[in-house]
Parts: sequence; structure tokens; C-alpha cells
Amino acid sequence: MAIETLINSAAPLLITFREALEAALIIAILAAYLKKIGREDLNRYLLIGVFAAVIASIITGGVAAYIYGGLSGVSEKLFEGSASILATIVLTYMIFWMAGNARRIRGELEEKVHTTVTRGHVYGIAILAFIAVAREGLETVLFLTAFAVQDFAATLVGLIIGVTVVVGLSFLMMKGAYRLDIQKFFKYTSVILLVFAAGLFGYGVHELIEAAEGSGVEIGPLAAPAFDINPSDQENIFHEKGVIGSILKALVGYDGNPEWLRVIVYLGYWVVIGGYLIRSYGIFGARQSAQPERTDENRAEVTTQT
Repeated sequence: MAIETLINSAAPLLITFREALEAALIIAILAAYLKKIGREDLNRYLLIGVFAAVIASIITGGVAAYIYGGLSGVSEKLFEGSASILATIVLTYMIFWMAGNARRIRGELEEKVHTTVTRGHVYGIAILAFIAVAREGLETVLFLTAFAVQDFAATLVGLIIGVTVVVGLSFLMMKGAYRLDIQKFFKYTSVILLVFAAGLFGYGVHELIEAAEGSGVEIGPLAAPAFDINPSDQENIFHEKGVIGSILKALVGYDGNPEWLRVIVYLGYWVVIGGYLIRSYGIFGARQSAQPERTDENRAEVTTQT
């Protein structure tokens, strides 16, 4: 059971790691710029914004858990399905938004800080920090809610490990002992996250099918099993609840007897999103840059050193 929990924590861990690291990088950029302009005295406003955002995220997570805890039957299925599909949509959008905007984040943040400090609106620093961290925090709550309804213990383990790793990595970056290639980081983690997102999308559709059937709504052939490769013995390692099956279920959304609609949306997701991923990141040489590589633009390395 402990091994299964660790396996199921892979997706929550990566999501928490990525979202928390995004927030940490933004705060690092803000702190570095304040140091550059000699206004380190304003760092306390950064901390105010960060703590306020963390508290807001925790409260939001508590509200989501409270709402889900009071649901059962069809309502529970609707919540699980809707949360999973919404998380997939937001996760997919966030991945591709970051792919197109990662290079410009530093400049935009520094411009906002410069404007805020110049006008004497010191509390604007706290607001910038709050918005940056709260956005990542709320996204994390949304994503983890979708996974928590499947395995709360594994989601909690992933959350704790992800945050712990980010805290340690942030410390190293602040000391100048480690430099992170932002573009490569987002590229590789985006591919992995899209694998999780495809499985999450399929799971959400499955839950909505069950909610519809529980409400007496006939979906027809789309709700029929497309195939059934589950061994009759649930202890079999290849059963979706077995050792190998559970690993595949946690990582890629494997289901031994999926409905036709689940298969269609899963494959459709990869045709559309996978194709766009290849185009956006130039995987397999699908897109070649017309400009020579320039380290200062293509390799965003974030530390708090000036």
C-alpha cells in the first residue's frame, strides 16, 4: 500500500513542484530587482503578499475539501468529473501559455516593480507578490482537488514532497549555488504534465458517464465498454487495480475496461494537444527557429544575484 501511495503521488508531486517553483521564481525575480535598485527594505512587503496568498490558498483548499466531503452518489460523481475536466483545461492552457510567455516574465515583472516603486505605492509590492503566489496556489488547489478525490493520501504525500523540494531548491538559488534553465524546465515538465492531463481528462469523462447513468440519463453505445482486458482476478498485476495496472493508472490514466467515450476523448486529446505540443516545442524537428540561439534570451537563469 505504501508503494502504491508513492506511485499515485507522482502526478500531485510534479504539479505541486512546478506550481510552487513558478511562484518561487517570480518572488525571486521581484526580490532580485529590489536588491538591484537598492530597495531591499521593501522585501517585507513581498513577505506580506506571500503569506497572505498562502493563507488564501489554504482556505480555498479547505473549502473544496469541505464541499466534497458533504457529497455522495450522483453529486459526488458530478463533482469529481467536473473538477477533473476543469483541471485538465486549466492545466493545458497554463502549459501552453507558459511556453509562449516564459521569456518575457522577468521584464514584465521588473517593469511593474519599477512603476510601483517610482510612484511610491509600496503596498503594490505586496499586491504583486500576492497575485503571483495566489494564482499558483489556486491552480494547485484546483489540480490537487481532482487527484485528491481519487487518492487523498497520495495527493497529500505529493504535496508535502513537492513543497519541500521547492523550498530546498529556492534556498540554493538564493545562495547562488544553483541556476535553473527555465525554458528547458518548462519544456520537459510540460510534456510529463500533459501525459497526466490526458489521463485526468479520461477519468473526468468516466465519472460524468457514471453520474449520468446514476441520474437515469441514457448515453447509449458511447457508455458501453470499448474493450475489457482486465484479468478476472483483481490481484493480478495487470489488472487496473494490480501492481502494474495501478502504476499505469496513476501515470497515464490506464483503464482496463474504458467506455467508448473515454477512449475517444483520450485519443482526441492527444491528437489535438499532442500535435500542438510538437509544434510549440519543435519536438522531432517540427519547428526550427529562424534565429540563431542567444543565451541571454533563450536561457532564463534565475538567481537573486545582481
